[in-house]
Amino acid sequence: MSYLYNGSQIRVSHPVHSISVNKQSVAFADKQGRQNTKFANAVEAKQFVKWLVNA
Repeated sequence: MSYLYNGSQIRVSHPVHSISVNKQSVAFADKQGRQNTKFANAVEAKQFVKWLVNA
């Protein structure tokens, strides 16, 4: 699955093993490995985490 953010795709291969959030940064580990994504603000990071958990 992928999440579209500012015209670029963030690819996520479920299952997600761990999620770490620090203000505007979200790091997660899926079956492809660990990824770190920085968002413009905390609200957008929270929306991504909500999508990541519910997808």
